[in-house]
Amino acid sequence: MLLREELEKREFEILSEKAVKSAESRGRRFPEEKCEMRTEFQRDRDRIIHSKAFRRLMHKTQVFLAPEGDHFRTRLTHTIEVSQIARTIARSLNLNEDLTEAIALGHDLGHTPFGHNGESVLNSIHPGGFEHNLQSLRVVDVIESTASRKGMNLTEEVRDGIVGHTGGYMPFTLEGQVVKISDRIAYINHDIDDAVRSGVISIQDIPESSLEIFGRSHRERINNLVIDVIRNSDGKDQICQSQAFRDELIQLRAFMFANVYKSSRVKKEEDLAKVEVVISSLYKYFISHPEKLPEDMRKLAEEDGIAEAAKDYVAGMTDRFALSIYQELFMPKRWKQKIL
Repeated sequence: MLLREELEKREFEILSEKAVKSAESRGRRFPEEKCEMRTEFQRDRDRIIHSKAFRRLMHKTQVFLAPEGDHFRTRLTHTIEVSQIARTIARSLNLNEDLTEAIALGHDLGHTPFGHNGESVLNSIHPGGFEHNLQSLRVVDVIESTASRKGMNLTEEVRDGIVGHTGGYMPFTLEGQVVKISDRIAYINHDIDDAVRSGVISIQDIPESSLEIFGRSHRERINNLVIDVIRNSDGKDQICQSQAFRDELIQLRAFMFANVYKSSRVKKEEDLAKVEVVISSLYKYFISHPEKLPEDMRKLAEEDGIAEAAKDYVAGMTDRFALSIYQELFMPKRWKQKIL
């Protein structure tokens, strides 16, 4: 029988000296008795996978609103792809793969329905704004609570990686930094794949310099980007790319924003207007009618204020649930129709 103590011992024997060892974790916000079988980071990973917020990612938009077809990415499939890329990099650098996986699986738990468009709406109407990485931390710290536990009570290393996966903050662990670059590698490449499949762009539209340095197929681009990170991070105190790959990825990202993320073929003005109406209407409704919130959200309203609870509830909705609640609240039965 393989017990936690043996797993912790193996980490010191096998992993890089730069890897975070689970036995040396900075700990949890609230002390807990350790698991007999699993390390602290393995427990974090399992708590995230079994959470309701993780399951809801299945029905949250990645880029394409209401896509026709089963092969377009959702927020859940994006998360899985980030996890796979991050684990590959962590394994090759001899870092803590369990910690890396936990961060990757939890990094987008706070994302709104309708992708970044929903995030933009909440950011514009909620006091103090809205950022999905901070909301992800609130999900694991507060919202995903049980009768016996406040939040998921994750380790400091996982919480830090979740917050630092985007924006200017750099996670203090190499494992968190791996997830940060893996997120960008994943979304740029799978969004290219989805955009080509939908006919929004063709491979020929992609800058020739990006095709030459990264590759002309989805497989080649992922493989080359991952290998570049591994080669340039080995033995270093920071996860990084080569200068050539970093500069070209910035250019490719700019191309994607201009031709996909902000394209009228992907985000039609009427659809964006509907997203704004749905998100803002629901948010304002629950602020005005706190009694209509679920019981757990009413408790949060008592603790943190009604605006915070309304934001939490709307942000946690799936696309289809948000549309369903909107129709139920604001549309007479004879008017109800598919609005996205």
